[in-house]
Amino acid sequence: MSAPTLLHLCTPAEWRAALADGALGISGAAGRSLTASGFVHLSTSEQVSLPANRLFAGRHDLVLLAVDAGRIADLRWEPGLPDDPADMVFPHAYGPVPTGAVLAALPYRPGPDGTFVAPSPPPPRVDARTRRDAMAYSVLRRLATAEHTVTGGTAVLTGPVPASHQHNQLLLDGPVGAPQVIAEADRVLGGAGLAHRAATVRGADAAATAAELARHGWEVDHVVSMVTTPSGEVPRHRVQAERALPSELRAFWEASWLRAAPGLTEAQRAQLCDRHELEDDVVDVHAMVVREHGLVVACCLLKVDGATAELDAVETAPSHRGRGLGDALLAGALREAHRAGCDLVWLDADARDWPREWYRRRGFGEVGESWFCRLPAAAPAS
Repeated sequence: MSAPTLLHLCTPAEWRAALADGALGISGAAGRSLTASGFVHLSTSEQVSLPANRLFAGRHDLVLLAVDAGRIADLRWEPGLPDDPADMVFPHAYGPVPTGAVLAALPYRPGPDGTFVAPSPPPPRVDARTRRDAMAYSVLRRLATAEHTVTGGTAVLTGPVPASHQHNQLLLDGPVGAPQVIAEADRVLGGAGLAHRAATVRGADAAATAAELARHGWEVDHVVSMVTTPSGEVPRHRVQAERALPSELRAFWEASWLRAAPGLTEAQRAQLCDRHELEDDVVDVHAMVVREHGLVVACCLLKVDGATAELDAVETAPSHRGRGLGDALLAGALREAHRAGCDLVWLDADARDWPREWYRRRGFGEVGESWFCRLPAAAPAS
């Protein structure tokens, strides 16, 4: 029988500090529960609303960490506080909980009256697709400056980067038709003054909804999600990728956006570069680069969120392609993921483009699909 998935309640700052430390309960903000009580407090899905309402009533930025109990060395079930139900015992981890035990970091929101209710229990089997899907939406929701409930899911708005369709869109996983998507996008994105419309759709009937949106003039990307297990093997490439700060990639990204979308304004290009630095507030962003004569000629991002990480923005300058730099980036990023305690790395690839097969040959397997749909600013809204 597999170990249960338990929950740990924390603030975004506490989780980001834990990612930097490599464990919950070592130092800084993330050490609050361990240093105060001698253990890291965990809960079941039925219990977690008790500490949430006691400590954080009304807060809309909390994070629920889904922790694999099988990865905790010393777990004990003990009574809580005197005003908790007399027959209730809570799971307590005596000693730091490695971030590699955290299978997902999920937003936890109160109801309209500021009160938290019990969240849906974690699935009995937290598989690769579940973890990938959880992180893909969760990071965008945790970074957003505003969030709205819409038919079929949630809409996110991220004030500092309005030009980013990724960070200002509808995130949908419930059954929803194209007319509803269009209406909700007009209501929320249009209501926020955005000229574009965008939505990610997945789950039942998603392909049909995407096809119908295409008939309404939306651009549709069919995306395949792929995963692999990283290892600590030393890369055997002539060229080695190295760590860098996300800010060091700005010139490279600026040049890339000029080639890909010359119609963007300077301010829009800056926002599309800035968005990755913003993400470092909620996940641990590792920038990997290959340099030549001091200049970045290839780069990628590894976004670590506990035991799960996303590989993103893999790109080589056109003048340096065909030299194996993509393999060097991939090997370096996977080694970084292993060092960070990750056992799952995922990425999204265009279902119709060549990188899909390139990653498959390098050990990535397909676990799911989604559709990213957008109506550019130049087109009518509906």
